[in-house]
Amino acid sequence: MMTWTESAAAAVRKVVGRSPEAATGLRLMVSTGGCAGVVYRMGLEARAQDDDAVIDLGEAKVFVDPQSLPLLDGARVDFVDSGTASGFVFDNPNALNTCSCGKSFSAATC
Repeated sequence: MMTWTESAAAAVRKVVGRSPEAATGLRLMVSTGGCAGVVYRMGLEARAQDDDAVIDLGEAKVFVDPQSLPLLDGARVDFVDSGTASGFVFDNPNALNTCSCGKSFSAATC
């Protein structure tokens, strides 16, 4: 199970609410790439796929595919806005190693 801070949930709701398309949620997935092996990817989606896990954040949802779900299990997602930089921050217990920017990681199941 993933957890989302209120700050992260609010950021998802804001992005989905401003979408010019008919987005109802944010797709979160893990795919091969980045300097550590796998990378987090996000994008707006109109609806969940049949086999997606769906996390309800109120007026918006997060869709996670079955291949990414084990790599995100137990992760805590936050959103920070420091004035000089903003973005989602992942505290993922499945990440054995991370790159310096925190956008990619390696995991035992990769």
